[in-house]
Amino acid sequence: MIVTALFIMGFSTFGQKYFTKNGKINFDATSSGSPEKIEAVNKTVTCVIDTKTGNIQFAVLMKGFEFERALMQEHFNENYVESDKFPKAEFKGIIVNNNTVNYLSNGTYTVQVQGKLTIHGETKDVAADGKLVVENGKVNATAGFKILLADYKISIPGLVADKVSKTASINVSCLLEPLK
Repeated sequence: MIVTALFIMGFSTFGQKYFTKNGKINFDATSSGSPEKIEAVNKTVTCVIDTKTGNIQFAVLMKGFEFERALMQEHFNENYVESDKFPKAEFKGIIVNNNTVNYLSNGTYTVQVQGKLTIHGETKDVAADGKLVVENGKVNATAGFKILLADYKISIPGLVADKVSKTASINVSCLLEPLK
């Protein structure tokens, strides 16, 4: 609830805002030669878009990532992202070509997103191509990007280095509704 309040307060300009607290992030750090999948999904992503400014933010609690195996989830939270110490990840940025999107009319728009991604207490500049689908007053926002785990000071022990990729793929999908 606190995260929701912070998002709403963070957008003080006039203009339509779209919001969800049920967005989804897929995380994949499977190494190319590994038979074991290092994948997780989080279905409690909070996201807000300000259509006037193009500002976009999302936040996710790290403990919300669900892995197929409980032991992987435990290692992810305790050893890699240290969820107790760094409980959330967040992105604050802008839709660079926001002026090409007509939020009042159904359509599909290719967008570029730039901003700052914070994971594990480290903040880095990121950019990604995405897609906004405006349909019946709602916005479906999707984007995908890759990060180097080392950039976020996430170290992989030698014992599992052949199973965990040094690069993780992050795919975000949020169905947003007008914020009232």
